[in-house]
Formats: sequence, structure tokens, C-alpha cells
Amino acid sequence: MLIIAGHVQVDPERRDEYVAAHADLVGRARSAPGCLDVAITADPVDPGRVNNFERWESQETLDAWRAVARAPRTGIEFLGGDVQLYDVAGVRPPF
Repeated sequence: MLIIAGHVQVDPERRDEYVAAHADLVGRARSAPGCLDVAITADPVDPGRVNNFERWESQETLDAWRAVARAPRTGIEFLGGDVQLYDVAGVRPPF
């Protein structure tokens, strides 16, 4: 399993526009083969932060999705952030 997680910083005046522009992409990704979860969401505390979270069955399913994803071109500049891909070796309940 792969997890992509982190955040990007955008102009607070355009954050909600950025999130809304990705709604179709999120919906399509969630129905893609090998997608376990995807979320691109506005942070409830930082007005310029957009949180990103994805879980994929494998690198192959992620690559297949990326080949057809067609991410929106918002023209909204990233002002910072940190998004990383994690290889997961195991899974267990958190509590």
C-alpha cells in the first residue's frame, strides 16, 4: 500500500476555489481501480492550507491513475507545503 499525505499552502483568498476545482478529480479517483481513499480538503485552522491524503493499493495502480487523472489547471500558485509518498509495510487499528 502507498499513502500520499501532506499539505500545500495557497493564497487564503483562493483556497476554497482550489479545493472546489479538485472535487471532480477526487470523485473520479475514488472510483479508480486500486484507490482506497482520496481527499483534498480545506484545513479548519489555517486559511491558506489545503490537506492532501491518498491511499493506493500499489505503485502500479497509482501510476495507472496518474496516466488518466487530468488534474485541473487552476493557475493557483503553491506558496509552500510538504506532500510525501509513503510505502506502507503494515496496517493495524490505531486504538
